[in-house]
Amino acid sequence: MTAVTHTVANQAPPLVGHDVYSTDTALTEAVARHAEPALLAEVTEELVRLGEAAGSAQAQRWGEEANTYSPVLRTHDRYGNRIDEVDFHPSWHRLLGHAITAGLTDAWSRPAGHLRRAAGFLVWSQVEAGHGCPVSMTHAAVPALRADPALAAEWEPRLGSHSYDPRLVAPGEKPGVLFGMGMTEKQGGSDVRANTTRAVPLAEPGTYALTGHKWFCSAPMSDGFLVLAQADSAGKGGLTCFLLPRVLPDGTRNVFAIQRLKDKLGNRSNASAEVEFRDSWARRVGEEGRGVATIIGMVAATRLDCALGSAALMRQAVAQAVHHATHREAFGGPLIGKPLMRNVLADMALESEAATAAVMRLAAAYDADTEQERALRRLGVAVTKFWVTKRCPVVAAEALECLGGNGYVEESGMPRIFRESPLNSVWEGSGNVQALDVLRVLGREPLAVEAFLTEVGRARGADHRLDAAVKDLLAELGDLEGVEARARRVVERMALVLQGSLLVRYAPAAVADAFCASRLGGEWGSTFGTLPSGLDLGPLLERAAPVAG
Repeated sequence: MTAVTHTVANQAPPLVGHDVYSTDTALTEAVARHAEPALLAEVTEELVRLGEAAGSAQAQRWGEEANTYSPVLRTHDRYGNRIDEVDFHPSWHRLLGHAITAGLTDAWSRPAGHLRRAAGFLVWSQVEAGHGCPVSMTHAAVPALRADPALAAEWEPRLGSHSYDPRLVAPGEKPGVLFGMGMTEKQGGSDVRANTTRAVPLAEPGTYALTGHKWFCSAPMSDGFLVLAQADSAGKGGLTCFLLPRVLPDGTRNVFAIQRLKDKLGNRSNASAEVEFRDSWARRVGEEGRGVATIIGMVAATRLDCALGSAALMRQAVAQAVHHATHREAFGGPLIGKPLMRNVLADMALESEAATAAVMRLAAAYDADTEQERALRRLGVAVTKFWVTKRCPVVAAEALECLGGNGYVEESGMPRIFRESPLNSVWEGSGNVQALDVLRVLGREPLAVEAFLTEVGRARGADHRLDAAVKDLLAELGDLEGVEARARRVVERMALVLQGSLLVRYAPAAVADAFCASRLGGEWGSTFGTLPSGLDLGPLLERAAPVAG
């Protein structure tokens, strides 16, 4: 029975039944820009299918259920046998299965594989972010495994498979597998050289018994894990990369004791675990003592995924805020018609578009894979990961506020976005780790610096504010004495000139003008909604608006 005083009016309808890909103008333009013309129709058709699925009521329900019903650890069966299994809600498996079927772990062997996979990851992550972890780990394991051609030949076809099989059985019995990662230990955190897990050689060449712990193990239900351990042998020894399978080829379970699942701020659907190895069987990947060099390809790929995931969260938050403001009326008219609200929304839309332009440019660099593009990735990924993941929480908070009290309520979905928003700045190296990595590249890898400056320089002369910002950056880079204390400032400026260069070259004039005036020209406050007067905000809002079906 409905009370006579309870009339529902002036509430925005749910944002459902729309194509998440086709309504993201910045993303569709980036794909068209970087894809080969002969492939564009095929790639677009693939992404439209995924975008329609992502915007469906069914997929949104999967995302809600996967987070409402968090994974549960079962260490033992009813008889007391150790099993170390993680139970997930069926909706988690549906999300993950759809991601795998859509090819979100298959980038390394397809034409334009990285571009289409990055766009798909950005689209599908807007349904639910947590299951992106095993998707990312599985995708990123390939470059590390290629340090051992025999291992790559055995595992790579399974990693890129479009078949999802959650069973814990021997890898050879499955059409496709998932990978996780175990690097971090209690005493070291990002300082992996402080790891104490030991690896003792076995009789079979290349095999070892691992004993130790991992403080954060990503996706513990996976079929295989890339882990770092100290090789204890008569050879080179030192920190080494290993492939540790969850189930051995004969079908028996490897020793992989899950001690507990982490109780995290966000990312509730995904299981992150503390695990123990006790003479656990593993294969060496790469040379002894070269663990960091071996696994760095995986880390670079997952760092780009962190930026992609944050770009997805920003796009999702902005779409929800613009949708709400379009339908909600206050003080005599729609919110989106109010000058101050338009400034706030346009400012957030600008941040989202700049993030999308940067991450998709770097994805395209993986497909090109020339020496110049590899050098650009080396510096560009660290710079972009630092900045985009830092901007995500402030966009999420501002977008939540645009919905008022409704945005603070779980049913709106905005709290889940907000809780998720800080994760990617911590994952795969915090902001300081990224900034220090950039400093290492600046000091040791002149080809990467040259590639970055060449990319930024492609917009030279197009906007005086961008030219001035690049000049200031060059002055910063010319004085590296005591630079560590101001490393964040340097990396922030690098990220902004990269984004500015891309927008000046490719975005509509109104978008590029707004970015250069605010982010580079100094006409910007400390909060969103402080774009300078005189800018044409209409195109920014039109490009950011999702279209409900």
